[in-house]
Amino acid sequence: MRIAILGAGGVGGYYGGLLARAGHDVVMLARGPHLDALRRRGIEVRTPEGAFTAPVQATDAPEALGRADYAVVAVKNYSLPEVAPAARALAEDGAVVLPLLNGVEVVERLVKLGVPADSVLGGLTAISAARVGPGVVERYSTLQRVVVGEVAGGVSERAERIASALRQAGAEALVSGDIAVEVWRKFAFIASMAAACGLARSPIGPLWETAPGRLLIGRLVREAVAVARARGVALPEGEEESILRFFGTLPPDMKPSLLLDVEAGGPTEIDDLSGAVSRLGRLSGVETPVHDTATAALGGRGWDEAEAGG
Repeated sequence: MRIAILGAGGVGGYYGGLLARAGHDVVMLARGPHLDALRRRGIEVRTPEGAFTAPVQATDAPEALGRADYAVVAVKNYSLPEVAPAARALAEDGAVVLPLLNGVEVVERLVKLGVPADSVLGGLTAISAARVGPGVVERYSTLQRVVVGEVAGGVSERAERIASALRQAGAEALVSGDIAVEVWRKFAFIASMAAACGLARSPIGPLWETAPGRLLIGRLVREAVAVARARGVALPEGEEESILRFFGTLPPDMKPSLLLDVEAGGPTEIDDLSGAVSRLGRLSGVETPVHDTATAALGGRGWDEAEAGG
């Protein structure tokens, strides 16, 4: 298959590298020294199990991507408008678009940006990976999980095809018949971790070790889960406790990407994390005071009265 990677950072670079090593034709949208390195020597992928280099094509011109079977969108939410035109053009030429971003409104945003709705799969990934230099990405743990599914629910050949390619390349990949549940499950975790660590300017360990920290995290998780259920997402009974148990298994020094962005002084995804919980909660009649606080304190735009129904 030919696969376009829109966003060749930690996530896109990693999965693109896996697929290229497995023999797929991979083209990456990149720029600057990263682009130069990809063109010169391919993508270098470092993992706890070892390292490899895989040949890829790379360009900074969306029109040069060519036709593709799949377009994997793997940028931060705030960069989505930059790559949406490329995703739209690829989709109009037959590509299936698979977004692997944080957040529960990614598909809707892509469609608003002009990507044909029937070309988009739902998707998520659980991975700790980053670009560590020009042409080099690193996966930091054994976790490399991708879940895909049809936005309207159910399984399909096109979802199974990309999941199978990822499995054969070495990732854990599965197709879900209810991708909304999977996306909201991850979202409730990542939005809560980002808010707690962002507010405290702390990795997860010191927070989880204290009763006030666990109380904060618990309230964040329960708010997010309540919003999901109010919006008709069938999260199972006891989901809150399951997410909180997972928090207890995390490495103490783990930092969410939002905290890394805060520390670097750059843009963050707060509007797509706590900001989304806050706004969707208001639309659904669910109070979300802790996520409201995180949105305001961490510089989110939040919502205005018109878009939140006020």
